Amino acid sequence: MREAKSQNSAGTGKGGLKGGLKAKLGATNEPRWFQWILIAVAVAYLFLLLFVPLITVFAGALEQGLAAYFHSFADPDTLFSIKFTLIIAAVSVPLNLTFGLAAAWAIAKFEFPGKQILTTLIDLPFAVSPVVSGLVFVLMFGKQGWFGPWLADHDIKIIFAAPGIILATIFITFPMVARELIPLMEEQGKEEEEAARTLGASGWQTFWHVTLPNIKWGVLYGVILTNARAMGEFGAVSVVSGHIRGLTTTLPLQVEILYNEYNYVQAFSAASLLCFLGLLTLVVKAVVQRQVRKSRQPEKQTPVASAASAALAASAGPAAR
Repeated sequence: MREAKSQNSAGTGKGGLKGGLKAKLGATNEPRWFQWILIAVAVAYLFLLLFVPLITVFAGALEQGLAAYFHSFADPDTLFSIKFTLIIAAVSVPLNLTFGLAAAWAIAKFEFPGKQILTTLIDLPFAVSPVVSGLVFVLMFGKQGWFGPWLADHDIKIIFAAPGIILATIFITFPMVARELIPLMEEQGKEEEEAARTLGASGWQTFWHVTLPNIKWGVLYGVILTNARAMGEFGAVSVVSGHIRGLTTTLPLQVEILYNEYNYVQAFSAASLLCFLGLLTLVVKAVVQRQVRKSRQPEKQTPVASAASAALAASAGPAAR
């Protein structure tokens, strides 16, 4: 009797478990037709808002053939805007990379007064309109701004010149690296750094041999986002540039100028270059994201042990040489 009861209870338990599992799956799995409707809506939305504009840009660029398309880039003002955009990105990205690394390391690894205020200020460019950001620099460094008279007396030009565009681009893009690294470094904790310092590694050795290898893919991901935003920024740059052709026009501003002049082929050709850079950024971003996910997986060696080995290698390096 006891065996029969136990078998019945076991069967009832298994049946109840299977029934509960089926009920749970039934509650979370929608019918196949409903899934296809959701997929169709998502694809149609992406097609209308993403693929149709891209097709329109490249169709307009190639409307008069490949010869006219490549000839559009021979325009001196367009060539200058391309070179100027690359220069702006080459200056702003390393500066924001340095700031992002320093801010993320300080916020994630240390406790200090004003930490929450610093974390909030990093998000400020996300909350302020780019046009307002550019206007702030005009009010500060323009002729009628706070520092305008002093700059004019010393023959220093910031607004309607390259320095103003660099400042506006740096302000718009500086949260990118920091915002990517802060959660990553907080998730990793600071046990590895503490172990390295206990074993005698200096602060620079700890950062170079312990911290940086753990966040290298996050750093690259932040640099990609910063570079993409720097090359495509329009609002803040438009306010501080003055739209002086051949002097302060970046590639997005050149697209606007050409389009307003009804030079559609050159405008769409310049826009297609920005689209190509954006698509290339997406491809690199997808590869880096995959590497970031792999780097976050637990390793066979414990974190403290890996930090210890890195610290020992760092401290023993000069002695070995």
